[in-house]
Amino acid sequence: MAILQEGSIAPDFVLMDQNEQAHSLSDYRGKRVVLYFYPKDDTPGCTTEACEFRDDYDAYAEAGVVILGVSPDSPKSHKKFKEKYNLPFTLLSDESHEVLEAYGVWGAKQMYGKEYMGVFRTTYVINEDGTVVKVFEKVSPKGHSQEILGVFS
Repeated sequence: MAILQEGSIAPDFVLMDQNEQAHSLSDYRGKRVVLYFYPKDDTPGCTTEACEFRDDYDAYAEAGVVILGVSPDSPKSHKKFKEKYNLPFTLLSDESHEVLEAYGVWGAKQMYGKEYMGVFRTTYVINEDGTVVKVFEKVSPKGHSQEILGVFS
């Protein structure tokens, strides 16, 4: 599946959070959402990205923006990651890769000449009615949160 385009409707989903509570994207209708997809909890790049969102969290809250992080890690892994770094936003588990595939962020990657399946670090900014208004592909974790905040200023 290809990456979603700006102007398209973000596919709804139901995923479990770090506390094994269900969340659907439609729960957040009427709010702006930063939906960010990342490869793995507690790895260097993913930690940098999450901690920058944490550090900028008050600015997102003031702008009325909800942050949701999604990876294929388990709710238990998310809980440890969230607690270790004091992350104030929800982390969602997509162990089946269904949502990752629906958003076009799951596919073949290469490292050290080996091919494997994984998450393409991608962020979607979704408006109050569920429309994708901005797509950030091939995200560089350092400075990404500030880049996204620029969309709301």
